[in-house]
Amino acid sequence: MVIINGKIFTMEDKTIECGYIRTKGKLIEEVGDMSAYKKIKDEQIIDVNGAWVLPGLIESHAHIGITEEKWGTIADDCNEGTNPVTASLRAMDAINPMDPAFHDAIKAGITSVMAGPGSANVVGGQFVFMKTQGRCIDNMIIKQPAAMKIAFGENPKTTYGDNNQYPSTRMAVAATLRSTLFQATQYKKDKESGNFAKEDFEMEPWLPVLRKEIPMKAHAHRADDILTAIRIAGEFNVDITIDHGTEGHLIVDEIAESGFPVISGTALTARNKLEVQNMNFKTASILHKAGILFSVTTDHPVALIQYLPICAGLAVKNGLPMEEGLKSITINPARICRVDDMVGSLKKGKHADIAVFSGNPMEVFTKTIYTIIDGEVVYEYS
Repeated sequence: MVIINGKIFTMEDKTIECGYIRTKGKLIEEVGDMSAYKKIKDEQIIDVNGAWVLPGLIESHAHIGITEEKWGTIADDCNEGTNPVTASLRAMDAINPMDPAFHDAIKAGITSVMAGPGSANVVGGQFVFMKTQGRCIDNMIIKQPAAMKIAFGENPKTTYGDNNQYPSTRMAVAATLRSTLFQATQYKKDKESGNFAKEDFEMEPWLPVLRKEIPMKAHAHRADDILTAIRIAGEFNVDITIDHGTEGHLIVDEIAESGFPVISGTALTARNKLEVQNMNFKTASILHKAGILFSVTTDHPVALIQYLPICAGLAVKNGLPMEEGLKSITINPARICRVDDMVGSLKKGKHADIAVFSGNPMEVFTKTIYTIIDGEVVYEYS
């Protein structure tokens, strides 16, 4: 397949005002200016006539398929709220690709997503990075596990505190996580030295975290909770992503010093909890000015996944440069999710995940013309 006459936003190199992209199988084979284009016999040609061509959009924090639309509580498998530490849970075992939200994502040009458990538990379980097209979850995954979910603040406090269970305070939430990481660190030492009796199903999921192969995905809204997440990550020498980071703009210097990225959002909802009273679309701009790697999220279904580019657009409206808005839903989430060797930009050798828009996808009247995943057209506007 070859897409011709497009305004190509590679998200790594400069924008090509009139260019082409050639795919071969599931990968991108060529990206270039139309002046260098040479037709190949029998290949499928898609002439987009000046439309915007971007890498497929990426949602970096969602509960798609695990909290399904239309079915209510019967199809909500997001939180195992019976145990504050559930590291062995795998989102892939609960994600239903038949959730209609997947098609909504595809119609919006979203080709991949980081999906996983919610924030009821101090440790919620393992996230997965996956494509949005498919009927079999095993064939959609490109990274498993992709992150370990942890949570601070109101959600674990109320889940257990309201039932008069531990943990019911921020102190206890932090202590629970420290205790778990301490046990996991000792387990890792014992296993590496051969000084252990048998493998532990609850401890094994921590090994890629302790080896820094995957981050802990830290749900944190309030400034103090963000700082607690950073503090504990430093104590155990592990990586985190700061998910939501609602008050990140209030401690931007401390976040910048930590070097950890922020998955910002969503501000497209009501301030229905105390810890989100300071949420604002200006946060993304402030993070950018401080040199912090960030992406924008809908936290689907908190805000619907198809509004991801609109969330980025509202961040642009509030001071974020336009190009950074596009990066916040393409290459930045790919880097944060550690899959930028595969997706997030238009470059030879990367997955042929491509979205074609009638104009700027961050503008509400823009239409998605084509969504292409692994070199196949999975959506065409009609």
